[in-house]
Amino acid sequence: MDALSKVLELARIKGSLDLRCQLAGSFALDHEPLALGEAPFHLVLSGKANLELRDGTYIELTEGDFVLLPRGSAHVVSGVGDTPSSPIRVDDDGPIAVRRNTGSDEVELDLLCGRFTYAPGAADLIMSALPEILHISLAEEGKPEALDGVVSLLRDEVVNLQSGALAIVTALSTVLFALALRAHARRDGMPASLLVLLTDARLSQAVLAMTKEPEKHWTLDMLAKQANMSRATFARHIANKGNLSPMDLLTSIRMQIACEMLESSSFPVGAVAERVGYQSESAFTKAFQRKLGFTPASYRRHSNRRSR
Repeated sequence: MDALSKVLELARIKGSLDLRCQLAGSFALDHEPLALGEAPFHLVLSGKANLELRDGTYIELTEGDFVLLPRGSAHVVSGVGDTPSSPIRVDDDGPIAVRRNTGSDEVELDLLCGRFTYAPGAADLIMSALPEILHISLAEEGKPEALDGVVSLLRDEVVNLQSGALAIVTALSTVLFALALRAHARRDGMPASLLVLLTDARLSQAVLAMTKEPEKHWTLDMLAKQANMSRATFARHIANKGNLSPMDLLTSIRMQIACEMLESSSFPVGAVAERVGYQSESAFTKAFQRKLGFTPASYRRHSNRRSR
């Protein structure tokens, strides 16, 4: 498994489709902020629209565009048509709810709207590395085959609505998330972040080693060897591309793994501490609280309440 796949697996990010919008005219759809752990997304199947945050940040969307708001920011999606908008109705008789204000032959915007759910803490490494709006344009990316193929399949599934369409669309939305991350990380001029490290051929080997053996007593020399670099070169590259030190990176990865274990297992806190490289429960608890603002026990209680 590669480093990006492993971190995504730990984050347990899941996609779901809320509805399909088939609209025309000068409509405006107001989206309230979502709770922590929910990130809305939109995928333009055809047509054009505008998206604006409450702080005035504004982007234009066109066919094939994918936009994700990692922190659940409030936003407005508006139409670019000249005619006044007709009343909007929702048809929820089928497997996928459809929001409409026009007939099928007058659609100016065909838009998929959904959300990704994730566990705060376990997904922090990924979500904190993303901008307020993650906007991937197929046109700008040169229509890479993978992204184009996923969008085409999503379009076919929501149009035809054959058996299993909802399950397929839900799974494909998660695939789209991973592809969008990869496309975003490879952009020129990307600021230093974990995503840049995860897509670097050599540095990602060290990240993967940390995720596979978080309990190991890693030293700078040992981590540099994983990347086939000297310790000085390794530390410099981690700082330049990830904006942190190797040991800070190790701590962040250990905390992400600890969050996932606290959510998904019944291991005592002391056992979790040992499995992520801490020799004492008290040292682990201090490091966890310093990083996340909760004790491990409090984090587990919050997680259990979210699950219920």
